[in-house]
Amino acid sequence: MNLNESQTPCCYEDARSQRASGLSALIVIVVVVFCIPCTDTWVSAQVTDDIVYEATWESLDSRATPNWFQDAKFGIFIHWGLYSVPAWSPKGTYAEWYWHAKDGLPRKHAAAVARSEAVKEFHSRVYGENFGYEDFRPLFTCELFNPEQWANIFSRSGARYVVLTSKHHDGYCLWPSAEASQSFGTAWNSVESGPHRDLVGDLTRAVRAEGLKMGLYYSIWDWFNPFWPEIEHPYAGKKDESPEGAAGREKYIHEVMYPQFKELVEKYQPALIFSDGDWWMDDDKWETRPLLAWLYNNAPNKNEVVINDRWGKVRGKHGGYFTTEYGAGFDDPEVLWEENRGIGMSFGFNREESFEDYNSAEHLILMLVDTVSRGGNLLLDVGPTSDGRIPVIMEERLAEIGAWLEINGEAIYGSRRWVKDAQWSAGARPEFTKEDHHTGSALTESTIHPKPGNASREALFTSKGSTLYSLCPGWPVGETLVIRDVTPSDATDVSLLGLQKKLAWKRVDDSIEIDLTNIGINDLPCDYVFAFKLTHITPHSTED
Repeated sequence: MNLNESQTPCCYEDARSQRASGLSALIVIVVVVFCIPCTDTWVSAQVTDDIVYEATWESLDSRATPNWFQDAKFGIFIHWGLYSVPAWSPKGTYAEWYWHAKDGLPRKHAAAVARSEAVKEFHSRVYGENFGYEDFRPLFTCELFNPEQWANIFSRSGARYVVLTSKHHDGYCLWPSAEASQSFGTAWNSVESGPHRDLVGDLTRAVRAEGLKMGLYYSIWDWFNPFWPEIEHPYAGKKDESPEGAAGREKYIHEVMYPQFKELVEKYQPALIFSDGDWWMDDDKWETRPLLAWLYNNAPNKNEVVINDRWGKVRGKHGGYFTTEYGAGFDDPEVLWEENRGIGMSFGFNREESFEDYNSAEHLILMLVDTVSRGGNLLLDVGPTSDGRIPVIMEERLAEIGAWLEINGEAIYGSRRWVKDAQWSAGARPEFTKEDHHTGSALTESTIHPKPGNASREALFTSKGSTLYSLCPGWPVGETLVIRDVTPSDATDVSLLGLQKKLAWKRVDDSIEIDLTNIGINDLPCDYVFAFKLTHITPHSTED
């Protein structure tokens, strides 16, 4: 979809998935006028739909999340901004936090202190003591940025949606935000400085031309916005408790955050809004509920738009879907969720990372399959360079995911969680820590590289109605594949996605045994994970 004002948004699915909360929608039969405070005035819009959402979580959570999100399964995250110029942080940390590590108030834990010290030393050595973060602007050139090329890479990866950081916590905007420059007192967007381009607009047009959904990340928090003194920010230990802090917060919210958010929605009509920077203050102080009510009632594409759960200490409680970050997702089968992480250990491009720091294609495909089998979406991040290139190693990883999805996408797109997400082998089931999920070791140890004596997940499941997809990490050992706790019918067919022939099978008690003897090594249609399709299947139980 083009961004010209003369164009109208395309039609979107009206069917929506039911929220786990089970809250009923607020139905309003008459046409009403809904108002929220924005900047220093009140704006109003006539609501012509028969549902009007109020600025309460009960009302907001009653809105079902549009089906496109749950069907998409795989998206591309993009962290790109001034931090892409230094593009440095110690291994295992976020390079996009460069400015805060360099100049911010210190966080309490030891790892953050160590990162801050390392970034300060790096900056002094490479750029000099008098080189400020603002001095990165002319170096953020983006001269090699080709939005059509990026969009093609994302399309070939098999992703169904793209989410670009329109503004990270540094406040620098990738679109011509007047509020950013006015509040910082200098050119603080990509049109007035740096590449002198509307990067949001350029990429949005290109992504939609490829038939993908376009979303925008928006940080509701600016680390160093002059309207809101940092002494009131979380790592100072005072938050917003002083009158000065409260006044600054309100000025920032109504003169920066609100108008920026509304401009992004009205100008670019993102299908998804990924809010962030919320975690240290509750939603009352962020004033996010009135903003979301405005979004649901008045956005040009209100029937399409999806939001996450980062709106002020409500993560995992409220929002269109829940998020984890280098995490394990959610175990509740009724929850819509999304895991977001980088191909490496940073969202923004980190020059300190080397080849071994990037996840292999096998691991990323396993990650996608694992996430989808447990009912989630995977939002996989790339960190472009300051001149506008997607690093070749990231492009290669995306291409391999795309090649796998071209064969096996039927088992991913539009699928739903089966009555159980996996079938375990014999042995002790391992327990994993938060760090195991962060590094990805939990995934490999529970699938392709179990420790001696431990069980592994020999099959991961997705489904579409009575069709079951059994996704096996690695080719099954032996001459048969046994799927337990299922009941086939006379109409059941079994096949391997990518192989154009039916497979022989037989029922054995409460299992189905699939004959693999007629599949040679040269018949294998893909690498890493193999998707078996079983039609007209009824689950026997949810227990292994």
